[in-house]
Amino acid sequence: MAQVYVSIGSNIEPNSHIRAGLADMRQRFGTLTLSPVYESEAVGFDGDNFYNLVAAFETGVDVHSVANILREIEKNNGRKRTEKRFSARTLDLDILLYDDLIFKDMNVPRNEILKYAFVLLPLSEIAPALKHPVTGQSYADLWQAFDKQGESLWRIDVLF
Repeated sequence: MAQVYVSIGSNIEPNSHIRAGLADMRQRFGTLTLSPVYESEAVGFDGDNFYNLVAAFETGVDVHSVANILREIEKNNGRKRTEKRFSARTLDLDILLYDDLIFKDMNVPRNEILKYAFVLLPLSEIAPALKHPVTGQSYADLWQAFDKQGESLWRIDVLF
């Protein structure tokens, strides 16, 4: 079984889209471990704030199939893939990690882990001792060393 970590974000009706996305993920992958939810300002464009969290699960499904399932869940929640990279989203599901494997053609481990607080902080909370497959550093250590000045990020009390 592979251990998979997925970043989840939404800034269009985030409560309903994230709740529906998580229900679909549970149906497809079973039990999920969820990080706390963080609200952050939009990055790369002017828009409503995002809700962000990370989910973890174990699966026997290969990485390409996991990616296809996540795209299907996004589509079922109104995600349009024709949108610009930085734009409002009903639901954004990105594979951060698939075990400790490196899939450059799929951006796994996801580059955003090391770039954005809204990805690294929730990941570090549910997998603090886990080591990044490229840097070899734990996510707790990466978060400790992260430059926290560039992003506004705050924990919110939303349960999914």
